[in-house]
Amino acid sequence: MEPVSAILSQLVWIVFIFLAVMPMLRQRMLESARLSLIREIEKKRGSRVIVLIHRQESLALFGVPLFRFISIEDSEEVLRAIRMTPPDMPIDIILHTPGGLVLASQQIACALCDHRARVTAFVPHYAMSGGTLIALAADEIVMDKHAVLGPVDPQVGQFPAASILKVLEQKPASEIDDQTLILADVSRKALQQALALVKEVLMANGMDAERAHALADQLTQGYYTHDYPISADMLHSMGLHVRTDLPSEIYQLMALYPQPAQRNSGVEYVPVPYHPDTLPQTPRAPAARRKSVRLKN
Repeated sequence: MEPVSAILSQLVWIVFIFLAVMPMLRQRMLESARLSLIREIEKKRGSRVIVLIHRQESLALFGVPLFRFISIEDSEEVLRAIRMTPPDMPIDIILHTPGGLVLASQQIACALCDHRARVTAFVPHYAMSGGTLIALAADEIVMDKHAVLGPVDPQVGQFPAASILKVLEQKPASEIDDQTLILADVSRKALQQALALVKEVLMANGMDAERAHALADQLTQGYYTHDYPISADMLHSMGLHVRTDLPSEIYQLMALYPQPAQRNSGVEYVPVPYHPDTLPQTPRAPAARRKSVRLKN
């Protein structure tokens, strides 16, 4: 009969191995569920579905938070998926991203513009900066009613390019240090390049040159802060093809990309859909008419 200490030691090792392997198994199950739902959406819509979702995720083994954004690796994978798609097959790209590298976002946007069949961008929550550029490359944008896009103004270092140029307007060159002058030169080029890129993307989708230039100027030249939320109503007023009837399958897919659990979450609710006929009817006092709030230019 084995000593109790040896049995306890084996149990400790079994528990340790289980705790180490369990996150990886859970991740594999999530990936399998994602692929299954993506394939279901493809069959329903007759399209190629490409997912570009950037959550803060945890590494499988150690639980270290990992912040994600649009990278060169992302653009390589998206371009590979586009090349594997027949020219006459529609593409649905699902976007949930804070943005990322200009080069990677530009490559994806240009590849979508060159695709002959219809391209639809789905935005369940937000697609900022480079994500907005990719959405603009689609023939149509389908958003949640409260989802947002953002400006595509270039950032140089830690600051908006347009704000760096403001320094030259406020001070004579003799009072500005060399580094700021160099950043201002880079900023001027970045603003010109961003304007030309967004205009090219908009014109590729059929917008006339004058309107494309005006919209590109509005989105790239620093009229808003970089994190300014641009709603579906604003996008529609800008002349873009935007709908807010996001399919339920997109929400289901987003649920398969969970954020890492937080110890002290401030949000709690019963995670099931409610219907009026299943809830007890209680008398309510007359409520004041609610007004819809919309961000405007």
